[in-house]
Amino acid sequence: KDGGFDTVRVNLYPFRHMGPAPDFALSNSWWQTTEWIVTNSLAANLNVILDLHEYESTGKDAASNKAKFLAFWRQVAPHFKNAPDQVLFEILNEPNGQMTPELWNETLAEALAVIRESNPARTVIIGPAFWNSIDHLADLKLPESDRNLIVTVHYYKPMEFTHQGAPWIHPTPKVGAVWEGTPAERAAIDADFNKAQAWSKQHQRPIFLGEFGAYDKAEMPSRVRWTEHVARTAERNGWSWAYWQ
Repeated sequence: KDGGFDTVRVNLYPFRHMGPAPDFALSNSWWQTTEWIVTNSLAANLNVILDLHEYESTGKDAASNKAKFLAFWRQVAPHFKNAPDQVLFEILNEPNGQMTPELWNETLAEALAVIRESNPARTVIIGPAFWNSIDHLADLKLPESDRNLIVTVHYYKPMEFTHQGAPWIHPTPKVGAVWEGTPAERAAIDADFNKAQAWSKQHQRPIFLGEFGAYDKAEMPSRVRWTEHVARTAERNGWSWAYWQ
């Protein structure tokens, strides 16, 4: 809050804190930590996004993790049903791998139905498959009648700049790439965002740029130029955003 932000996106990894089937009960310690985060975020007048971040587990084995996935929302949604509107639910970060666009559309509808049982008007964040990519917005199918939804996209292009030196990328992009903010570099980002904006207007869905960032192995002046252009372009389009660091 002191840094000027108004939202905190909380990346939740609950599967390791769940009991056995069929209930998959979340542990007391998990609840205590989550409650602490929500209580203190609201006290600081921050919006708080509860983001189910189990994209790796669901991407590697969507079928066997589906029960846990739905059990999470069966517990979390009613628990926070009386929370203020500043608490938002993000159904799943970056669906990928086995969570294909077709399966994701089915799964998100099931999860949304679970949430709506206890939170009929809660704002819910949902993004397209393939890592919440702008290029796959067209594959996203949302319940037409549910208008309390925000569509999220993530943006890290060009990867050779934003992910230089990132050890989790194979092969790891070499350190030393710069982003000068040339007309061509800016135009590439603008073109991607224009695609998302066109989709947004066609479907009448607001856009949340839920992740963007440049890894700290990149030089700071380039990171500043890239970040500023991405954030200001999102704002010109009327999107909300959350920086990933």
